[in-house]
Amino acid sequence: MFGRHKGKEKGKKIRIGTMAKLEDMLDDALDGHFNERDYNESRFSRLEVKWKRFLSSQMTAKQKLLEEQGRIKSLISDISHQTKTPISNIMLYSQLLEEKEKNPELVPMIEAIREQSEKLDFLIQSLIKTSRLENEVLMLQPVLQPVAPMLRAVVSMMQEEALKKQIKIILEDTKAQACFDRKWTEEAVGNLLDNAVKYSPSGSRVQIKVTDYEMFVAVNVTDQGIGIMEEEQAKIFQRFYRSKETAQTKGVGIGLYLAREIAERQNGYLKVKSQHGKGSTFSFYMIKNER
Repeated sequence: MFGRHKGKEKGKKIRIGTMAKLEDMLDDALDGHFNERDYNESRFSRLEVKWKRFLSSQMTAKQKLLEEQGRIKSLISDISHQTKTPISNIMLYSQLLEEKEKNPELVPMIEAIREQSEKLDFLIQSLIKTSRLENEVLMLQPVLQPVAPMLRAVVSMMQEEALKKQIKIILEDTKAQACFDRKWTEEAVGNLLDNAVKYSPSGSRVQIKVTDYEMFVAVNVTDQGIGIMEEEQAKIFQRFYRSKETAQTKGVGIGLYLAREIAERQNGYLKVKSQHGKGSTFSFYMIKNER
């Protein structure tokens, strides 16, 4: 009996020792310090050997992923650098031609060159921003801060475009605070406001209102535009999706996709409420506390 009890105790100690070793291996892998050479195969059971091989393969996959992200980062940087100068030159020369050219037959062509070059520039910059987010080349850094200064900055940037269409932007004051990345959230809300102005009729108004919930703060952008048909409301957040009704309006169909990506990467979300022909409300939700 004593020998049997002693055997059980010995087996229990072996199991405890094995679990401790497995836990140490897992801790090393999670910390990014796992090295197969640190563990002597002869000391482990078949299960421990398989566990070691699994962790080694995971570290190899992680290294390959980091290398791939580095290549993508370099590619994005090259695209941004190589396209910036030629597109800027095309836009500059087209503006100079617009100022000097008086031939009525050529003026529309020059305007078309300028508009298409601006569209190309916007598309490339949007794709670069999206790629940086998707591949985690650029990480968002949300911090707890007031919402009002960010919204005032967005309205200031869009005021000129709104005045061209005699659209009044109404920004309600708020003391709400939320956890967000200032630069990227300006980008997202700016896209929502840009769409509101773009698809609203002249002489209408766009309202920006903040709703302070228990866990979230929502920035609501409401317009009096064309609205969105119910069957299209799930599609508008897809990359490059454009409704047939907006085909004649300037745009590339990436603004809402980018806005949703930014919201989700801050633990928030983006939703739309719309009635066709009666305008839309886009709500950008941000968490109130860091998670």
